[in-house]
Amino acid sequence: MADLDLVEICAGAGGQALGLERAGFEHALAVELDPAACATLRANRAAWKVAEGDVADPAVWRPRDYRGVALLAGGVPCPPFTVAGRQLGATDERDLYAWAVELCGVMRPRALLLENVRGLSTSRFSAYRQHVLDRLRALGYVAGWRLLNASGFGVPQLRPRTILVAMRRTDAPWFRWPEPSAVPPATVGETLGDLMSARGWRGAPAWARGADRIAPTIVGGSKKHGGADLGPTRAKRAWAELGVDGLGIADAPPDRADSPALRPKLTCEMVSRLQGWRDEWGWEFTGRKTARYRQIGNAFPPPVAEAVGTAIRRALEHDGEPCRAGDSAHVHDPVYLVLRGRDSFLTARQIAHAAADHGGPLTTSAVLRQLSHLSQDFELEIGDSRDGPAYRLGAFRAFLGQRDHIRHERFAAARGTIS
Repeated sequence: MADLDLVEICAGAGGQALGLERAGFEHALAVELDPAACATLRANRAAWKVAEGDVADPAVWRPRDYRGVALLAGGVPCPPFTVAGRQLGATDERDLYAWAVELCGVMRPRALLLENVRGLSTSRFSAYRQHVLDRLRALGYVAGWRLLNASGFGVPQLRPRTILVAMRRTDAPWFRWPEPSAVPPATVGETLGDLMSARGWRGAPAWARGADRIAPTIVGGSKKHGGADLGPTRAKRAWAELGVDGLGIADAPPDRADSPALRPKLTCEMVSRLQGWRDEWGWEFTGRKTARYRQIGNAFPPPVAEAVGTAIRRALEHDGEPCRAGDSAHVHDPVYLVLRGRDSFLTARQIAHAAADHGGPLTTSAVLRQLSHLSQDFELEIGDSRDGPAYRLGAFRAFLGQRDHIRHERFAAARGTIS
């Protein structure tokens, strides 16, 4: 592998890819399931090697062929961690997060970058995150989490993303998280005003003045949930306050014949600007309107990817002064930490008492709530004791690359709706 070679999984239509390219990385491989997104990648970067298909299928690519790559990156599917996806976590057939971490044991990249939705950072998934940290430590990596808002990097929408960066211990002392800009991003009106007036719509100047805030988070939808519109009811209300009709995506901006009082819909070109793409980059999205919108709406904004990628590149180059390499990813799930690796059964009261050594104390009801979360991502054995039910933590349910995992059967059955 070259010094800054990159393998990107679940590459989508190139938001993260473009940002990492601008940060100095060179694609050795991009893997993506969606044919329309693959077509977009090929149309914009003919020199890139693009593998199309299920990223976990060994017939699509062989991770061991890329051992020693500088960076393994991915925007693995987010529905397992979203409310809309029912937060199924490890039991969702689309969940590839833990598997991507396992790739570090096969590929031994110098760095790992994974981005996902804010939901992954909530207490529902604290044990899941703790397992990820434990595994990365065992593989010799120093890991850190950060919730980054795209608006801090010049993107005119909030778009919070949970970012995981892990680096080998020899490089980790040089990694520093990028700092958000003190300069606020442009408003929706400032960003889209010229596009709204491109066909002579007389209402464009007043509309631009009224759209005086950044956008709510763009919701790209999926084949399984949602089409080409701007998201659920709450998001549509926020768009309405900005003078935007969120019930669909337009083929073109309004024209001179349209009423100045029109509440316009956005076009795909407008949404791409709100996602941080710049016209001068010349990035084109292929496919029909709905396919293009999904590609754009589900992307990792390129400016954020560039900022994180630049921080990783500088660490790999040992640029600047090293700092102490310590994990900055303290999850503090006391219930998981009490039960992890323990052979004996414990009651909720015993767990609450033991949790005092791991960031507690907890109430018994809080322990029971966390046990409910744990049972979704881990096997949880329940036994009887004279003081009531007792619990012991079993295996992690997530797909880690097992050939006989239920994920394969579920994925095959739902493939037509997975995107």
